[in-house]
Amino acid sequence: MVSHTVLRLTSQGSLDNIAESQEPRPSAGKHEVLIKVKSVSLNYRDIAIATGQYPFAVKENVVPGSDAAGDIIETGEGVSGFEKGDKVVIAFEPTTLYGPIKTWKTALGGPADGVLRQYIAVPASAVVKIPESSALSYAQWASVVCTGTTAWNALYGNNPLKPGQTVLFQGTGGVSITGLALAKAAGATTIITSSSDEKLEHVKAKYGADYTINYKKTPNWAAEAREITGGQGVDYILENGGSGTIKQSLEAIGFGGVIAIIGFLSSATQENMPDVASLTLSKGAVVRGIMVGSKQQLEEVVRFIGERDLPVPVEKTFKFGRDQVVEAMKYVASGQHIGKVCIEF
Repeated sequence: MVSHTVLRLTSQGSLDNIAESQEPRPSAGKHEVLIKVKSVSLNYRDIAIATGQYPFAVKENVVPGSDAAGDIIETGEGVSGFEKGDKVVIAFEPTTLYGPIKTWKTALGGPADGVLRQYIAVPASAVVKIPESSALSYAQWASVVCTGTTAWNALYGNNPLKPGQTVLFQGTGGVSITGLALAKAAGATTIITSSSDEKLEHVKAKYGADYTINYKKTPNWAAEAREITGGQGVDYILENGGSGTIKQSLEAIGFGGVIAIIGFLSSATQENMPDVASLTLSKGAVVRGIMVGSKQQLEEVVRFIGERDLPVPVEKTFKFGRDQVVEAMKYVASGQHIGKVCIEF
């Protein structure tokens, strides 16, 4: 029996509850491919799941992680279009091929076993080939799975972004920086916020953000965003804060603009919650909840990034293994990073 290394979350409540074990290596079923994992990209969702803060159901003893890139080493007899040696990424929610995600019950790394293991067998329908000509690393491609698809859905899943429009990104995490790269490539004007001048200077220099706002120095960053846009307001906002920042987002958005609700990093007490319905109505705005995206959207963003070799932001990598993965997750939880943190196999 051939075995491989698997990480599992023995119980929720602490990152230290991740354990390493040896398990039988899977094989590809009739309509599956077996992938040798080369890199896994971490998300804040992974920390929320491990620490018990995730608002949805989590499988007992789950294998964490949702974002992986790797090589196909075996194909099932019913599989066509893929062959041994293909470089691929796996869709975050393997059953949603197109349209909106309709359930959280089968997403990897939470309700279903994820990718922090050396080998994984998945339906061939759930994987997307990495362009052969791409100069990007496995870590960069793994980082496209959740953050890339989320940013793509936010910008193109409803009213498609047009050149010359303005997009505001909250914070310097993976979704924001990846979205920034996508928006710049599409000819948009970009604004990014952070509490750190150092991070803002880095993002402006490395990723070409057009405008930056330090929200600690400028708590009313909505007014600053409106001033940047000549009083019109921004066209798109990638809203990572949630209830704690939605009021500012609604004040910053222009008439008919789109606010993509992505994260829940900042909370507001009930008595401080704004009247979202009235504020949305007053702007004719669209407020969308973004549940990552479909396999089709993953294909679209892979093609867009691959044709341009866009700089997918990977800041730091750790080696695969229980102790290193826990260290990497603690680093993500600290909020020190700009862009993505990945695990190399």
